[in-house]
Amino acid sequence: MRKKIVAGNWKMNKTYPEAIPLLYGIKDNLFRSQNVAGVLKIIAPPYPYLHDFYESTKGIKNFYVAAQNCSSEESGAFTGEVSAAMIKSVGAQYVILGHSERRQYFNESEQDIMKKVDLALKHDLIPIVCTGENSQSRKENRQFEIVSKQLSESLFHLSPEQFAKIIIAYEPIWAIGTGLTATTAQVQEMHHSIRSFIETKYGSDIAGGVSILYGGSCNVSNSAELFSCSDVDGGLIGGASLKAEDFSNIIRSFPS
Repeated sequence: MRKKIVAGNWKMNKTYPEAIPLLYGIKDNLFRSQNVAGVLKIIAPPYPYLHDFYESTKGIKNFYVAAQNCSSEESGAFTGEVSAAMIKSVGAQYVILGHSERRQYFNESEQDIMKKVDLALKHDLIPIVCTGENSQSRKENRQFEIVSKQLSESLFHLSPEQFAKIIIAYEPIWAIGTGLTATTAQVQEMHHSIRSFIETKYGSDIAGGVSILYGGSCNVSNSAELFSCSDVDGGLIGGASLKAEDFSNIIRSFPS
């Protein structure tokens, strides 16, 4: 049985005085729900808040903290970078890697992401690895080629045991903040393609057990329909994770 997962990526939003009430709002909202215990809930706040968020959520069933990135280096003279070991030491259990914004604004390559994945696993962090095509690739009908290339170059060096720990997030870049929306059929088609591609390398057992999240403007209005797809195991949520009620309602929207 694959894990149902909803992860909130807060990106570079919320000052500390704003972040703490939001976290408590999410916790209080979910505490009143009886049907979300089986959903794995992850919040990825800015780096400075990681330890406090960990302290505030530890002991809550299936509630975890993630970093939004980590360095591709173990340690050393890399001013401004944050290592996987540092992230683990403050209580985070997950780390988002290869997000489209990291690829676009910071020119991260598949080689960079591969190195980060290796360091994350070395330090017992679970990587949430993002993949997805841009609008030009979609127009050229190259989306499957692009996503397969991203996966193979960043992840297919892993052993089966290592790969089984990975969470995949599909985020069509052309459907994020553009006013365009991926249809449910398009999402299911890509998630199925990702799972089938993983199967060619690691076999059906591992491919069938990997959770694949949707990360393209998933929100309250579309989450229930998306989560009903057979190969969609949850969402990597952006803007909607900054509103306690919206994020909580997305977590509640899995089919019973």
